[in-house]
Formats: sequence, structure tokens, C-alpha cells
Amino acid sequence: MTRSQFSVDGKTAIVTGSSSGIGKAIVERFAQDGANVVVTSRELANVEPVADGINDSDASGEALALECDVTDRAAVEELVSTTVDEFGGLDILINNAGASFQAPAAEISENGWKTIVDINLHGTFNCSQVAYEELSDSGGGQIINVASVAGQRGSRSMSHYGAAKAGVINYTTSVADEWSEDDVWVNCIAPGLVATEGVRTQMGIDDDADAIDRTRANRTIGRPEEVADLAQFLASPASSYIVGETITIKGVPQLGE
Repeated sequence: MTRSQFSVDGKTAIVTGSSSGIGKAIVERFAQDGANVVVTSRELANVEPVADGINDSDASGEALALECDVTDRAAVEELVSTTVDEFGGLDILINNAGASFQAPAAEISENGWKTIVDINLHGTFNCSQVAYEELSDSGGGQIINVASVAGQRGSRSMSHYGAAKAGVINYTTSVADEWSEDDVWVNCIAPGLVATEGVRTQMGIDDDADAIDRTRANRTIGRPEEVADLAQFLASPASSYIVGETITIKGVPQLGE
């Protein structure tokens, strides 16, 4: 059986918000498969250990740690420029950077609302638009946005986050149509509960990712590596006929939804 169509070997990928959780799992997976990866978040000290771990492993891809605030357009432009200078181009952008906190809708401050929308939605816009300029000039590539099931159906005590992620989903569909003309594929992943440190801290969920059995179908919480699997598929030639879609990854359907 051929596996080459599922590979990202030889590609260069930027993964925002990759110091931990889903983003970290993606850069580790891509590098293991032979992609050069840019590990980035707002604090360089948080991503340097991830890049060092990749470079010290048996992964065939290289990792570069860069600091970037996705809400800062100039910082995003520098991120893409440095990536191209270091690796000779850009093939894949994964917009994973995000933030959230729980609060009743009536108690969310204007500043709190703006902060969450700015990181999740405006950050996706900044990175996508800057990356598109590079991708369209160099023959195309993939942009994968990470949204949430909260953006598909809302979420109690997370109305600001849900609204921002709904915007990411709609933005995906809109730009996918326009940018397909330049062979830039844009798709979106909407995870449900995933056993990351952020989920454990904010939602009080005790599930350990390593204890989750991937061979069991009957569950409603996943491992970061399972989202990385989907990201690799969408970044590979195997997904060539998928454009502008949001793929939900949340385990067992909740009947009555």
C-alpha cells in the first residue's frame, strides 16, 4: 500500500501556538515525517525547548523556534520572512494560536471580549493573509485553521471564544473560494475536547492524554496526536479534493445535538 500521498516530507510549515498541546503535537509529527517546522508563540522561552527536542531527536525534519504575537502584523510579516530566509520557502501554515477563558456572557468585559477575538480571529486573519502572499507567489500550499466545536454550536460561559471561532470557520470558507485560484488550499479543523494542559486548567478535566486509549471508539475526549493526524492529512496531497471545509474531530456524537 502506498503512503506517499499522506506525507509532508520536504515541506516547510509554520505552526502558531506550538509551545504545547495540539500545536506541539503537530510540529513534532510533521518533523518526524520530514518537514521543516517553525515552532512559534508569544514567548521564545516557551518554544525553544520544543524546537530543541525535535532537533535532538531522530526526526528528519529541522525545527526553528521563533517568537511571534499573531495580533501584531509586523511580527507576523517578520515570522514569514524569517521562515523563507531560513528554509527557502513556505508550504504550510497552521493557525493554531488561540486563547480563551470561562465567564458568563453578561460578565465578559469589553477588553476581555476584544482580547479573545483579537487572538483567535484577527490572528488567523493576519497570519493567513501574510502567508497567502508568499504561497501564491511560490506555486501554492496549504493553510489550515484550528477552530473549535464551540464555533459550530456555541458554548456556555465561552460566548466570546465561540463567536471568534465561528468567525474563523466562516473566514475559512470565504478565503478558500478566492485563494483556490492560486492553488492555496484552505481548510479548518474543529476539535472537541482534547486532553491538553489548557483544557485541564480551564475546564477542570483530569484526563491524561497518555491514558486515553486510541483503540476505543466510545469516548468524547481525544489526544493532541489525533488532531495532528488530521492536520497532516489536510497538509498532504491526500486531501487534494478538500477545499474550504471544516472537519469536526470530537469522538462520539452527542444525540440530540
